[in-house]
Amino acid sequence: MRLHVGCAMWTHAPWQGRFLPHPLAQGERLRAYATWCNAVEGNTTFYATPSRSTVETWAAQTDPGFRFVVKLPKAITHMRRLTGAQEELGAFLHAMEPLGPRVHALWVQVPGSFGPGDLGALAAFLRRLPAGLRPAVEVRHRAFFEDERAVGQLERVLAGAGAEWVPFDTTTLFGSPPTSDAERDAWTKKPRVPRRARALTDRPIVRYLGRDDVDRTVAGWQGWVGTVAGWLREGRSPTVFVHTPDNAEALPLARRFHDEVRARVPGLEPLPEPMPAEPPTLF
Repeated sequence: MRLHVGCAMWTHAPWQGRFLPHPLAQGERLRAYATWCNAVEGNTTFYATPSRSTVETWAAQTDPGFRFVVKLPKAITHMRRLTGAQEELGAFLHAMEPLGPRVHALWVQVPGSFGPGDLGALAAFLRRLPAGLRPAVEVRHRAFFEDERAVGQLERVLAGAGAEWVPFDTTTLFGSPPTSDAERDAWTKKPRVPRRARALTDRPIVRYLGRDDVDRTVAGWQGWVGTVAGWLREGRSPTVFVHTPDNAEALPLARRFHDEVRARVPGLEPLPEPMPAEPPTLF
């Protein structure tokens, strides 16, 4: 029984010297992060497909049980809108091959304008994916949260491909006015949609966005603690990513979420001990 938790990145300036050693060579940063968390969002792949040699270094720094949820490049999801992108998809999948079993899901995040009328393109795209890949789809069009008919149509498309629906829970962020520059920036960029907490597969994925204030972030995720504990008891294997607008405390927050779930599910395997941020001293 394992719960995977992680953040939106594995290197972040506010973590350096506080949670992770500093300085660290480029080829050691993911290794240090992986002592804190056992999963990470592959957000950088949205902007460009990395070289295969770069991905090989990611594999070398993590054990096979570590999870990457790798985001498809925007050229596929936003520019081509999942149509006529076989060449780009092939290049991306080839680059990701060195990760092997670490690729937990192929993250298909479509733009907010991708609505019920585009479900045919989504269904066709999912059908063309190679066998063995686990797609996970994140939608942002409000119809998929407010129109029961659209919800049903999307769930049928996803079920037909064995795909998960990835919720991005921003309700804590939008629960009260922003109090920092990072929160104000997030208010202009993050989707404002209702919380969704229904798993479609045995491997649900949750993206949770809190606040820069730790206490408000923790208070906002309490419903997810119960939901994730329930999934574990059902035999599911969930992955939860913890975000805050500035992500300064996201690394310890992800571990705290794991601890809170483990308090409810004592049989849950613990996370590894984090790598010390500073070398041990003689005195």
